[in-house]
Amino acid sequence: MMLAQWALSMGAVELTQMQWYLLVGTAIAVIGLVRMLLTRDLLARLIALNVTGIGSLMIILALAARTAESGDATGGTEAAGSGIDPVLSALVITGLVITVAFTGLGAVLIRRIEGAQDAERAHTLDDVHDPERSGDAGDRE
Repeated sequence: MMLAQWALSMGAVELTQMQWYLLVGTAIAVIGLVRMLLTRDLLARLIALNVTGIGSLMIILALAARTAESGDATGGTEAAGSGIDPVLSALVITGLVITVAFTGLGAVLIRRIEGAQDAERAHTLDDVHDPERSGDAGDRE
């Protein structure tokens, strides 16, 4: 509360709840996108992709609330009476389900990729430490 009073005393603009969610959703989406682009670890990229998705879903929810607020200002509609646009909220729920599904798929793919890389490294190390098992040992005889 004191932070809000300080911001108002400094001449800052007061944000509505919808504007606050738009701002926070945008910040979360940008943070996730930057992390996804700057990291090499596959698991960190998957988590960053999830963070970006959550930010975009927050933006959609804020836009749904904005649609409901504009309906109230124009005299009210059935969708505005509920406080949020039902189509956009259905899109957010669908987005959450898709996010869970793709997170599971991504985790399985990451596990297989890293498992294949580990097997390749182990095979390479076996060839270096045991030259008799490699194909070069038969050529020397």
